[in-house]
Amino acid sequence: MNTPLAETLSVAMLVLVLVCAVVRPFNWPEAVVAVPAAALVVATGAVSPGHALDEAERLGPVIGFLAAVLVLAQLCDDEGLFQACGAWMARTAAGRPRRLLTQVFLAASAITAVLSLDATVVLLTPVVFATAARLGARPKPHVYACTHLSNTASLLLPVSNLTNLLAFAASGLSFTRFAALMALPWVAAIAVEYVVFRRFFATDLDAGAQAPHTADAPELPLFALVTVGCTLAGFVLTSAVGIDPAWAALAGAVVLAVRALLRRSTSPKALLRSVSVPFLAFVLALGIVVRAVVDNGLDTALGHLIPDGTGLAALLGIAALAAVLANVINNLPAVLVLLPLAADSGPGAVLAVLLGVNIGPNLTYAGSLATLLWRRIVHAHDAEVELGEFTRLGLYAVPASLLAAVLALWASLAVIGGG
Repeated sequence: MNTPLAETLSVAMLVLVLVCAVVRPFNWPEAVVAVPAAALVVATGAVSPGHALDEAERLGPVIGFLAAVLVLAQLCDDEGLFQACGAWMARTAAGRPRRLLTQVFLAASAITAVLSLDATVVLLTPVVFATAARLGARPKPHVYACTHLSNTASLLLPVSNLTNLLAFAASGLSFTRFAALMALPWVAAIAVEYVVFRRFFATDLDAGAQAPHTADAPELPLFALVTVGCTLAGFVLTSAVGIDPAWAALAGAVVLAVRALLRRSTSPKALLRSVSVPFLAFVLALGIVVRAVVDNGLDTALGHLIPDGTGLAALLGIAALAAVLANVINNLPAVLVLLPLAADSGPGAVLAVLLGVNIGPNLTYAGSLATLLWRRIVHAHDAEVELGEFTRLGLYAVPASLLAAVLALWASLAVIGGG
């Protein structure tokens, strides 16, 4: 296929895949359109079979890691971890909406960092709805916090987000050095978000609430907590000895799965459903379609825009470009496109891309798949998300938190080093 036709077809397929992922016609899984689109760009020569295979091999370990973490999060929910979290928030909030917002920030930040942003969106958001109703508080500030933190609070660990897994593989960093470099940006971005939320939702937070009815707190799922803790330790250990951390994630998922199967609290079918095979197929297919777009000129165009080096100005430029691109074509394609271009400048540039594609999506609905999924959950609770309000909140939060995070990353690189 000649270059103009290949470029046109690649871009058209990417647009089609992203539009269908946003709209989900007939409630189809995202893979229904993405997999045929990937097959088409390979069959027509828009991307060579060799390059498609290279992309599949690059994404394979990442997809396996994601599958294990999804199962781990679902099994933690089955063990009662999220119900216990909701009871803790209701009890410690003591009927005060502002205190509840603080508890939601703490819970969502920790859950996103450890169990991935999908756990915050899919499993914590319904709990937050129920907790706000239990207190008589207006749910909007607390529910909006779930979607913002599913993006912003996913900066800390390689396991927190699919984009992190991709950046982790491209950075060459160890698990512990990645976490050390991202700790300060993580805290800075969340702190700015918290300040913005307190001011933006002041009216909702000042509305009256009531103390929760006294009730027995659910039993803390110690086995699940210990398993998650051991899994995190496994991530550090496997990274230190050069083993793919996906094996640690798999071990944690297997331990909880075996326990759940023996206790008959789950079934093989439920475990397979928690893997979310259609979504994993979508990620792989999207990667191949993006590779077709990159091979047909996008990398050249962006190569002229992305700054070189890891100075403060370069980090700001890289993060800003990544944030803009995430809102134009979604954060997953954006990170797939930008990582190869940033990798030559070193780990600092890769992490700057990550700041942009994780914080930037809070500006628009289509910025990340997590936000799209969150909207569906909100609608299922008979609540509405106003486009104007969502965008205004993003305009206040995103530039400020992105700037704070980049400054923090620059400081971390200066102190810790990116090697």
